[in-house]
Amino acid sequence: MNYRFQNLLGAPYKGGNAVISQNTQLISPVGNRVSVTDLIKSQTVTLPVQSSSNICRLAVSHDGTFLLTVDENNRCLFINLHRHVVLHRVRFKHPVNSIQFSPNGKYIAVGTGKIVQIWRSPGFKKEVFAFELIRTLADCNDKVTALNWSPDSKYLLVGSKDLAARLFYVKEKLKGIHSNKPLLLLGHRDSVVGCFFGVDRKTNRVNRIYTIARDAYMFSWGYSGYDGKADETRGEDSQPPSPGTPGRDGEGKKRKDFDGKDEDLSGEEEYLHKQKWGLLRKDDFAQAPSKMPDFVCIHLLSISREKITTAVFNELGNWLTFGCAKLGQLLVWEWRSESYILKQQGHYFDVNCLAYSPDSQLLATGADDNKVKVWTVSSGFCFVTFTEHTNAVTALHFMANNHCLLSASLDGTVRAWDLFRYRNFRTFTTPSSRQFVSLAADQSGEVICAGTLDSFEIFVWSMKTGRLLDILSGHEGPVHGLAFSPTTAVLASSSWDKTVRLWDVFEGKGSVEPFPHTHDVLTVVYRPDGKQLACSTLDGQIHFWDPINGELMYTIEGRRDIAGGRLMTDRRSAANSSSGKCFTTLCYSADGSYLLAGGSSKYICMYDVADQVLLRRFQITHNLSLDGVLDFLNSKNMTEAGPIDLIDDDNSDNEEGIDKQTRGKLDYDLPGAMPNRGRPVIRTKCLRIAPTGRSFSAATTEGVLVYSIDDSFIFDPSDLDIDVTPEAVDAALNEDQPNRALILSLRLNEDNLIKRCIFAVNPVDIPAVALSIPHRYMQRLIEALSHLLESCPHLEFILRWCQELCKTHGNSIQQNSRNLFPSLKSLQKAITRIHQDLADTCSSNEYMLRYLCSVGAKK
Repeated sequence: MNYRFQNLLGAPYKGGNAVISQNTQLISPVGNRVSVTDLIKSQTVTLPVQSSSNICRLAVSHDGTFLLTVDENNRCLFINLHRHVVLHRVRFKHPVNSIQFSPNGKYIAVGTGKIVQIWRSPGFKKEVFAFELIRTLADCNDKVTALNWSPDSKYLLVGSKDLAARLFYVKEKLKGIHSNKPLLLLGHRDSVVGCFFGVDRKTNRVNRIYTIARDAYMFSWGYSGYDGKADETRGEDSQPPSPGTPGRDGEGKKRKDFDGKDEDLSGEEEYLHKQKWGLLRKDDFAQAPSKMPDFVCIHLLSISREKITTAVFNELGNWLTFGCAKLGQLLVWEWRSESYILKQQGHYFDVNCLAYSPDSQLLATGADDNKVKVWTVSSGFCFVTFTEHTNAVTALHFMANNHCLLSASLDGTVRAWDLFRYRNFRTFTTPSSRQFVSLAADQSGEVICAGTLDSFEIFVWSMKTGRLLDILSGHEGPVHGLAFSPTTAVLASSSWDKTVRLWDVFEGKGSVEPFPHTHDVLTVVYRPDGKQLACSTLDGQIHFWDPINGELMYTIEGRRDIAGGRLMTDRRSAANSSSGKCFTTLCYSADGSYLLAGGSSKYICMYDVADQVLLRRFQITHNLSLDGVLDFLNSKNMTEAGPIDLIDDDNSDNEEGIDKQTRGKLDYDLPGAMPNRGRPVIRTKCLRIAPTGRSFSAATTEGVLVYSIDDSFIFDPSDLDIDVTPEAVDAALNEDQPNRALILSLRLNEDNLIKRCIFAVNPVDIPAVALSIPHRYMQRLIEALSHLLESCPHLEFILRWCQELCKTHGNSIQQNSRNLFPSLKSLQKAITRIHQDLADTCSSNEYMLRYLCSVGAKK
């Protein structure tokens, strides 16, 4: 199976700065990946490109074509957003604190350490070395904290930690860039964290400069810009007058205090819209947009009790984007209507369990943050969150009717959720408090079973009444695995007491059949046909049992397959440290031909069940910010006292380092805490394959990874054409290219042209043309076919089209059935009406047809 990474759910934002492109796409870092959210279509997709560590800085070109990402290891990726590919890689010597494209798209300004580098941005021209360093500006005395280009790309405003902002006059020459001595903007008493150009809306010229300091003071500087004529009359070595002195507008420096003497703006993003609105920090959980330059607060928005780590305006200035890294929260707020355009929040603790709906369109996740979230797989959005649980959610199960979800938790309850009314309509409890770690339901949905962590029992309830029917006792360890047979009412349970037991819940009357093992059994799963049972043990083996005869069929030794990745505290190499590697989750494919296994490793293994061989290993991440990703540790980082990353550096004067150490001492230096100072260890906690078999999901440390056979990114050659006109459609028809003509007509969305191109296809060529139709045009084509069925006499021809579309695009139609529901309903209505008319015609002429058949038989 050729599965490819498709999306990342459960974490819309994890840190760094978010940006909004000109085509209303919100781009945010998610660990070492980048998530792109279409705010108009309400869809999100995570790029398949991975950085070497967590991304801390983003920049997007003005036209939304190119994307720059910089990670914690100072590695920069230059990405084509439309094609989702990496064009170039650069590594900087110092940490990058700010990066920005020029408005004309020609240059890239990078603030790395104390210097500012200006790079030439690659375009669409084929060049040998397009990503070229043009100029290095080394005028700052301390770390560069902020950058901003003027709208005409002639000026570069740089804020630094040395309490000053500098204005560079940038002019393009025949070779390179010429820059004079910068103009100093002095007066701040703390580090400058933001600097912006103010634009006059009437003349569309820069007339002000705003600088924001860490002590919550904003300075407004009078600014005199120059048009092209002024630049031509002045010499190349001349400079504009200092913004700190009265210019043409007769204004000098103004200072505004936002009651922020006790506030701290350090290390966070502060943005100003270049037209008329500013965004000012009041405290950690509130944001106040104010009208510039009068500093009139127009609204105070309370978002969260945690620190806001990114805030940005869109191009028009009517949408504000906020992100909270600790909560994984990302929201877009429209200040005029005071409404949310987007509001998404992922799990801020590890995801423990997954469950697919029977139609594979919904995915439910449960985590240690006591929440159950339901996501739409096609759009990647969470549409409902259940918060009634008071402890970690450990197991999830979708009922067969697709409208009921079950969840088990350590709080001692099993809850049933109604996905129509979004409420908890039934709660299953026990006489005494228990902690549930496993969950299962029979095929009819009448019986619910849950295994416990502390009492080693299995509780059985009735779904209709909610009453406790039975308590199954016999295990001597926590029951971490439960599975009902797909064909019979037999329940399989696995426990840490080294046994797998089969229970006949309905008619067994206490009869139990145990399957002994030599090590603790971690999980159990049935094959879809019910004729095989798979379970994993603590020694890294997978055992396959025949549940009917009670015989061990075969065993897979998977410890070496799952081995890989060395922890910072490991004394052995990754090749020799296979002890402790085991599979904690198993999942059969829809047809039962292969098995997916994951556990305490960076790999997900796919096995062929019939031949017991390893087919493929999926490495879930290459993020070096996690522990257990590298196979070989750098010997330079090893000292006599141990790994250098584990040694506290109390003499560090870096503010970020102090913050990390303080946070680490509060959270991780307690007795029994993790010895790697809080670095998450990569592992897979749950695996689930969609009932359709086209995709599978994995709950990992990085989030919920979705792998799919269907390629989510579709390249359409007709999109490269500039002239998409009716004349182009006629030319394609004259050149005998019906598929190209049909795609062009669908892009034009002209009903008459679409119908004309449909009839231009030869009946023999319908399968080939239907296969070439992109998925995004499916709704428009189905609507056209439904209209033709109501008015067109060529019934067989149109029905042939419908049949071929269902054959070639059945999977995509099923996955997007929610969006295609209106058009599919109209098509079904038209086919039903024609079927009824034909049935009435045949029944009314039944006797005439019998007579004609009898006469023909006699002759």
